[in-house]
Amino acid sequence: MNYNDRTFLVTGGSSGLGGATASMLVEKGAHVILLDINEQTGQKKETELGKNSRFIKTDVTNEADVMAAIALAKQEFNGLHGVINAAGIPIAEKVLDRDGMPHSLESFKRGIEVNLVGTFNVIRLAAQAMKDNEPTEDGERGVIVNTASAAAFDGQIGQASYAASKSGVVGMALPIARELARYGIRVCTIAPGLFETPMLATLSEEVRDSLGKQVPFPPRLGRPNEYASLACHIIENVVLNAEVIRLDGAIRMTAK
Repeated sequence: MNYNDRTFLVTGGSSGLGGATASMLVEKGAHVILLDINEQTGQKKETELGKNSRFIKTDVTNEADVMAAIALAKQEFNGLHGVINAAGIPIAEKVLDRDGMPHSLESFKRGIEVNLVGTFNVIRLAAQAMKDNEPTEDGERGVIVNTASAAAFDGQIGQASYAASKSGVVGMALPIARELARYGIRVCTIAPGLFETPMLATLSEEVRDSLGKQVPFPPRLGRPNEYASLACHIIENVVLNAEVIRLDGAIRMTAK
């Protein structure tokens, strides 16, 4: 798939991995619809990207919100041709805390709801919108790039909800790719390791440096534009389908 006259939804598109990908897509000539729950950062990102972007406040778990974003893509640009699912929340809580009290069921559900159900919600509605696109020479009508995490494979203590949600994103890549193949829609998943994102920005520079040194090579945190580069390669390479790609510098997370 090329980028000219193509429109992409980017969830979590105002910052971090989604923000970097949105910027790269616009640089390559695409239109982007920025979906984010944070209205202030979303509007700022739209201003930064200019005329080829639109922001819409979106809760990815809400059907009406996602349908409105798809409608905006059709109204403002020329339909919908791809999705980058980068919205997500961290849940850090032990099954039993130091006092022996159990994990909040509500927070566990919230992690699953946003990270897994929200990703699926966007996939199902976007697929419906893309299935009738005019096919490319290869028969392609759309592409979906989801975001899992190294935690899907190496979940640490306190990551039960987060690891479970990201494992779900990994697990649904193949069955959805198989199903949507009949429509010419590809599905791939990126599983990032430790990246410079708002999730880690609250930590001190010393702690971030220490985390980066745990990565075999390069011994640093990943940069959002490196995620964006892989997302764009997936978009461009029509043979990539149903693949889960670890983007983690060979790190394997320890228990804690």
